[in-house]
Amino acid sequence: MKLVLLDRDGVINVDRSKSVRSREEFMFLPGVIPAIKLLNEASIPIAIVTNQAVVGRGELSVEELEDIHTYLKELLAIQGAFVDKIYVCTSTDSTHTHRKPNPGLLLEALDYFKVKPQEAVLIGDALRDLQAASAIQCPRILVRTGKGQITLKDGLPNSVLPVLIFNDLYEAVSHLLDEEIC
Repeated sequence: MKLVLLDRDGVINVDRSKSVRSREEFMFLPGVIPAIKLLNEASIPIAIVTNQAVVGRGELSVEELEDIHTYLKELLAIQGAFVDKIYVCTSTDSTHTHRKPNPGLLLEALDYFKVKPQEAVLIGDALRDLQAASAIQCPRILVRTGKGQITLKDGLPNSVLPVLIFNDLYEAVSHLLDEEIC
């Protein structure tokens, strides 16, 4: 594994019904910082790939979104952790190549890190995350945090299988790193 692609809302931070709109609303989910530190210690790059239509709808400015991401990085840095890159699609157009379930954001990250889809893994909480990864044959993990439980309850279509399922990001990363050692 040469790259971990992470959805943001529901995987890294608490997913809010009206989106995270400020630093004050941003809150890491339990175990996320230790999970990111494990990947950092293993020298595995991390790219966040996130839809943020809240910007496209005019409910949040690009500057406000960047401030939230600056805050995310600051909180990680305090704990000695980091993410390598953050890729965002602000479009509300479902046909936009970068808006998940389309794979554009993932492809951009793979290109930047010079990694083939099969050498990466995407960890998400929604069907659209799994669909984006499946479209390019990138291995995928679903976490039960965020929309994960609802996604499981609704059923996973055969088109996105196989999918590994874990309770949260820490459990998923621990499994990935155990597999790497074997």
